[in-house]
Amino acid sequence: MQMDAVDQRIIALLVADARASYAEIGAKVSLSAPAVKRRVDRLRASGVIKGFTTVIEPAAVGWTTEAFVELFCTGRTTPAQIAVATRRHPEVIGAYTVSGQADALVHLRAADIGHLEQALERLRAESFVTSTRSMVVLSRLVDTPAAVPVLPD
Repeated sequence: MQMDAVDQRIIALLVADARASYAEIGAKVSLSAPAVKRRVDRLRASGVIKGFTTVIEPAAVGWTTEAFVELFCTGRTTPAQIAVATRRHPEVIGAYTVSGQADALVHLRAADIGHLEQALERLRAESFVTSTRSMVVLSRLVDTPAAVPVLPD
């Protein structure tokens, strides 16, 4: 699908505030509310916009401990197997196949170190995991929601 600069601005505005009205967005991109709605509908129908969600501040719900875990897996483990297994763990907030020595990188969030240790032990118990290497997050420096960069006018 071809996206123009207006589509990109609409996406950026929705990422910043998914509850913004079509009229508010239209005022910022010089379109009417119905024109913005048509564009958003087209972006949704084409799969560019997958949905709208609520972003929770982890500290507000008590999940303040984070770690990135490198997974080392048996030779025939597929990305699909890793995806299925990591989805079983509520502490997993992201899982990625990566280049380098590790087979996958998993982002965990937990209430505290004890909870993180329990989550790691459950992850290590997956049949295909041979070993892990963990890095505990000390602070989040940049935490930007996913967005398409807005091209300059």
